[in-house]
Amino acid sequence: MSVRDDLAARIPGGDTGLILSILLIVYAAYVLVGVGLGYSLRGQFNTIAVLTFYIAVFAMLALALNLHWGYTGLFNIGIVGFMAIGIYVMAFVSKPLYQPGGAAQVGGLGLPIIVGMIAGTVAAALVGLVVALPALRLRADYLAIVTIAMSEIVRFSFLSGEFEQFELFGTRVGFGGGSGLILNYTDPLTAFFEVFGLGGAYLGLVDAFGALVPNNPKPVVDSLVYGLLLLLFVAAYYWLLKRTGESPFGRVLKAIREDEDVANSLGKDTNRFKTKAFMLGCGLMGLAGVLWFMRSGAVTPNTFRPRITFFVWIALIIGGAGSNTGSVLGGAVFAALLYQGPRYLKNLIDAALPNASAPSGFGPAIAPLVSNVDPTPLLLYTIDSIRQLQLVFMGLVLIWLMHNRPEGMLGHRKETAAGIPLTASQARDKTAETDGGTTGGEADE
Repeated sequence: MSVRDDLAARIPGGDTGLILSILLIVYAAYVLVGVGLGYSLRGQFNTIAVLTFYIAVFAMLALALNLHWGYTGLFNIGIVGFMAIGIYVMAFVSKPLYQPGGAAQVGGLGLPIIVGMIAGTVAAALVGLVVALPALRLRADYLAIVTIAMSEIVRFSFLSGEFEQFELFGTRVGFGGGSGLILNYTDPLTAFFEVFGLGGAYLGLVDAFGALVPNNPKPVVDSLVYGLLLLLFVAAYYWLLKRTGESPFGRVLKAIREDEDVANSLGKDTNRFKTKAFMLGCGLMGLAGVLWFMRSGAVTPNTFRPRITFFVWIALIIGGAGSNTGSVLGGAVFAALLYQGPRYLKNLIDAALPNASAPSGFGPAIAPLVSNVDPTPLLLYTIDSIRQLQLVFMGLVLIWLMHNRPEGMLGHRKETAAGIPLTASQARDKTAETDGGTTGGEADE
């Protein structure tokens, strides 16, 4: 029995129960840290809202990457490029028409936000098709080089003065160039509730919440509600990829991952399957980029540097490639411990040691360790620089995982080789005649 199956057997609710249990532990830890730091109720709500936001976006991106790498074996390290395409196309479509003298230097097409979200998702998928046609003839690290080159081409294209502003249908539009793009459309939450005729009910919720958080409760409520909506998107991603993995299409993808030549010999057009999987994953990455940045107020091309791509890879590796449940948990653990965790740890230590003074540089920090074997200055310096050392900690965690648990938190889930449900006796017979206890390849739900 795998680690994942053992955990699922112990926790009611299976995969859903496992995810909810881990999230409950994470939130409880953050609330306790907030209590230790003396946060007000507003501070606690803000902490939970920010944590929920990052858990959701990293879980969505890890799930999309899992379709590429965990299911199909496609080494995509251009994730951030597809995110950039998603949000920039969404802004281009949904920004209001240009108004001379307004704050925004360029306008958009003025279409509804939902149309912009769909356009951003489709655009990312179409760019995925353009990349896939030549790139999927390549394997492993060569495909990785093509995808990361694509993401940098996208970033420099949005930085280019050629696309900063131009005339379209007689109005000034563009992508803002290096100055960035102001997202001056209607707030997505407001638009969402107005579409369903719930604008008044939402304002009533804000007023009711004011009893807990007086003095402008709306930003707090907006952040909490948006985080909850993002968790619904995580559930939708999970459901979509679960159904994809269980379908005949998903079984072919897993066969391609294990041995593409064998899948070809069985009459499967592996290039067509890989292209479809690549496009679907790129579209999901584009939508995740829209959801991440659509409420940020502005975007700049340099936000979309390769660093975010490697964050998503770390999240997937933590959870376990090939596992949708592991992808969600990996996103949650990465967001809570490695992305947001260092800042809260520093705040907690500062609260516990208010009078501690850190050295001003690495030299004064290391000198007492060499001369007097006193590690305290170096420890204080490390704590004070913990945000700057965040990438170092991520690298150490990644090295540890590669050496000690390369299959991730939950391990690789084993699945039956049959395409239809088996009875218990048939399942036992099938197990006995395959590999003595496990069947099928490494895959997920």
